[in-house]
Amino acid sequence: MTVRHVTKQALQILSFAVTLAVVVGLLKVLNWAPGALEPGLMSRYPSVEAAASRLGIRQIYVPAYFPESLGWPPAEILAQSKPYQAVVMEFVRAGDGQTVLVISQAASPHFEPDVAIRFHTISETVPLDLSGRKARLDAGVCEDRSACSRIQWDEGQLRIVLTMKAPSVELIRIAESMHH
Repeated sequence: MTVRHVTKQALQILSFAVTLAVVVGLLKVLNWAPGALEPGLMSRYPSVEAAASRLGIRQIYVPAYFPESLGWPPAEILAQSKPYQAVVMEFVRAGDGQTVLVISQAASPHFEPDVAIRFHTISETVPLDLSGRKARLDAGVCEDRSACSRIQWDEGQLRIVLTMKAPSVELIRIAESMHH
């Protein structure tokens, strides 16, 4: 190999590295820009309090009853204030870190978060009196074939939805304890 050939290869490698750095930088800017240019869009937050204060959300519903098998605080908190207020909290099982409870609240009945728990089949849907609130309970099987339950109700302007990989008895206890 000649010095010229080695120099050419070194310049090509350097050019590739610079191009890669520019592309990574642009992707980071594109990821940052929507939140910075349009505050209030769906973003991750380190705590419920941080989401509430940064977005001006006055009421975030959390359960007072919390099974010991679930980790607190939420493993993931997503929230937005535009185009309407919405909060999604994911909770994991203490032992294996698997998401087993998702709580969402939104000022739109059409909000459907891309949640980590999905139903494969719903075997039963029943109305439920939830401490004086009219709710709907869905019970069935999750995509991973485990027991799945979902409870949803309207709390003033908010639609609250709890989805859990568990029989409905446990989820009802959590839902009955929800407060802001």
